[in-house]
Amino acid sequence: MNSRRQKIKYILFDFAASAVAWTLFNQFRKIFIESHIFDTRVPMKFDLKFIISLLIIPVFWIILHYISGYYKNPFHRSRLTELGKTIGITLLGVTILFFALILDDIVGSHKNYYASVSVLFLLQFTLTYIPRVILTSITISRIQKGIIGFNTLIVGGNGRAMQVTQDLQSQKRSSGNKIIGFISINNNSKNLVSKYLKQLGTLKNLKEVIHNYNIAEVIIAIESTEQEAIGDIINKLNETFVSIKTIPSLYDILTGKVKMNTIYDTPLIQITHELIPPWQAVIKQIIDSIISLLALILLFPLTIFLVIGIKLTSKGPVIYSHERIGQYGESFRIYKFRSMIKHAERNRPELSSKDDSRITSFGRFMRKHRFDEIPNFINVLKGEMSLVGPRPERRYYIEQILPKAPHYVHLQKVKPGITSWGQIKFGYASSIDEMIERLKYDIIYIENMSLYVDFKIMIYTLITIIKGRGI
Repeated sequence: MNSRRQKIKYILFDFAASAVAWTLFNQFRKIFIESHIFDTRVPMKFDLKFIISLLIIPVFWIILHYISGYYKNPFHRSRLTELGKTIGITLLGVTILFFALILDDIVGSHKNYYASVSVLFLLQFTLTYIPRVILTSITISRIQKGIIGFNTLIVGGNGRAMQVTQDLQSQKRSSGNKIIGFISINNNSKNLVSKYLKQLGTLKNLKEVIHNYNIAEVIIAIESTEQEAIGDIINKLNETFVSIKTIPSLYDILTGKVKMNTIYDTPLIQITHELIPPWQAVIKQIIDSIISLLALILLFPLTIFLVIGIKLTSKGPVIYSHERIGQYGESFRIYKFRSMIKHAERNRPELSSKDDSRITSFGRFMRKHRFDEIPNFINVLKGEMSLVGPRPERRYYIEQILPKAPHYVHLQKVKPGITSWGQIKFGYASSIDEMIERLKYDIIYIENMSLYVDFKIMIYTLITIIKGRGI
């Protein structure tokens, strides 16, 4: 099972479909519209202009499909959902092309516009959807026959775990779950499901098991007496890339929480990692890169001033760099302009406060206007941070936060940011208790993530910078 290769197949088919559709559409315009207007046969010209369009137009469609999130999870597809997505994106793309390219065409009447849009839509949709549905149908068939499978781990070892294991193994048509083994919640060596599956570990080494056995899906099948462990399980799984499913209760089924994707699968609730729609996530990433690049270019004169100011007012390097923890618990080096004296943390990490004597006079000026964080834009361009997201912390402080607030790990679902809702509403934290107090604002952000909220936070941040309320 190669997810990347499957994505490339969809992309190549979409590229070819768009190129053919655009060629046939141009042929239609020459034969049925321009020839009628000029009362003579207008031949198709395969000139440089057309060849360039034949490269640009398919790329336009690929970008549109990518932004929509179509190429994510290429092995988990519903043909009905695929039909709806293809129709929706084709309508959007044709509308854009109409106003960008077709509106300036020479036409005899408005009927020519209607004809052009209709033909382009039918060609683009038909030539895109047919290869897609064939490829998806072949993939679904291979999954149902057990040719393609996803390494699956069962979390739990008793009644519910045994039930889901038997259900999955007795299906007439495979759901693609290749159960590798299970992990125990209660550290009991006499788990019922051990008769059918190999015990791979316990909850303590869940992440290690997922990594070692290349697990793609995790099914949570714990007993009602083990529900207190659910928070710890979800927290650990949120630091991984696996698909998470859980067995629904009768209440979940009656309240409509169980969404049926196929008529063959054992009913399971999908716990999604997606906090915002895929198209918004892609646009957020594009905005991050564009604004960061522009910021580094436009702020270059200010950067020179800050470098000179730092060198003239204190000894030590201009850039201060240290390790912080980012998305999925991955560590990275964050870059900032040094605002404290050299070796300010000689013995151990130490949080700063408003009247911290370690902050230099020039550093205090930078902090008031957040100028010390300008090098963070480099981290954004490297893909380690975002413009908006919870501020990254050091492992030293995270280890102190987790015993008091285990839900802190939810912040690691997203990339850390240069600015955050917690920083705007609460400000800088000078103690572990203040970090935990600020945490609730960042949790609220994650649960309400959207481009609108990001823009709102950026506007508030600009106001903070202009008014010099950074400290």
